[in-house]
Amino acid sequence: MELILLGIYAFFVWLIFFKFKLLPWNIVSQVIVVTLPIFGLTALILCLNIVAPSSHDIRVVNYVVPINPPVRGLVTEVPIEPNRPIKKGDVLFKVDPVPFEIAVRNYQSQIARLRVQLLSAEASSRNLEEQLKGATGQREAIESKLQLSRLRMQQFKELADSGAGNRFDFEQAQASVQDLEGQLAAMVATESQARGTLGAKTPEGEQDEVANVKAQIASAEAQLAQAQWELSQTTYYAPANGTVVALTLRPGAMAVPMPMTPAMNFVEDEQWILAIYHQNEVRKIQPGQEAEIAFKMYPGRIVKAKVDSIMWATAQGQLPIGSMNPAGGVAPIPPHSLAVRLLPDGKDKDLFLAAGAHGAGAVFTDSGRAIQILRRVLVRVSAKLDWLILKMH
Repeated sequence: MELILLGIYAFFVWLIFFKFKLLPWNIVSQVIVVTLPIFGLTALILCLNIVAPSSHDIRVVNYVVPINPPVRGLVTEVPIEPNRPIKKGDVLFKVDPVPFEIAVRNYQSQIARLRVQLLSAEASSRNLEEQLKGATGQREAIESKLQLSRLRMQQFKELADSGAGNRFDFEQAQASVQDLEGQLAAMVATESQARGTLGAKTPEGEQDEVANVKAQIASAEAQLAQAQWELSQTTYYAPANGTVVALTLRPGAMAVPMPMTPAMNFVEDEQWILAIYHQNEVRKIQPGQEAEIAFKMYPGRIVKAKVDSIMWATAQGQLPIGSMNPAGGVAPIPPHSLAVRLLPDGKDKDLFLAAGAHGAGAVFTDSGRAIQILRRVLVRVSAKLDWLILKMH
């Protein structure tokens, strides 16, 4: 573009000074003719870098999810192939489910057995309540009989002492009182034992034996839920649309949950287009502004885009706490730079872009629209130059 402008400028200089000779061609005019385009182009480019900043580092990055088997087991099936399109929900691999099915059945039988114990404990609790009621009723009846027997024994004693009664009747009444007192003591002991057993309750008002069985059932149900979850994880599904790379898992291998050595890497179809700028170039960039990109994988094509956001946090702006140094963003950003996320727009929304695709482009801000045409021309010239393959082999 600069050459075109210089050519137009040279044409007008030729017309003015040589063709029509409107001005003399002397030292002063020569100095002016030479210095004017230098200062003019310099000022134009400096303004252009503010109102339509360009970036020669526009990259396409994808989310990469390390796939780690959540459970340990023998791999029985890997129905996918690397570098092939995979839909969300497709099976990535399967682990032998038999050990996990056995664990599920074991906990299910354990819960069934404990529920039978719970019914027995509840029935035993109800029997103790009935026994307590019966013992209380019998104790009250014996107390009534004992009170009557003591009264008669006193009467027989008075008659025997006065000679009006039989001594044998008094002794018989005395023996009856002693027998009733023994029965009363036994019944009081039975009642106390039943009351003590029923009195051993939890804060929720349940008997200790019933509460203990319920606690065992709750523990077994939690273990069953864990075993069922592990069984469900024996078949691993694709978390999103994408492709698999670095596939190391094969049937017959042992799947082990080790985060440091993933079984495969899943590359999602969702992409980020990042334009890398120096920090002083993004001052006028705002979300929603127009952008144009020339990718090397599509020589001569201009991809229309919109500014989505500016990534204001990078790894250089994070203070490491301890020995770990956190990495910010979805891709490493060069020092002293900021990334602007671009979204393909219009007919280019569904354009295929390889992960790692590289290109150049510019963002057109809301200022200086009159000179932004120059940046558009430069982007298109750059796109045409991508047709050239500069290598000698």
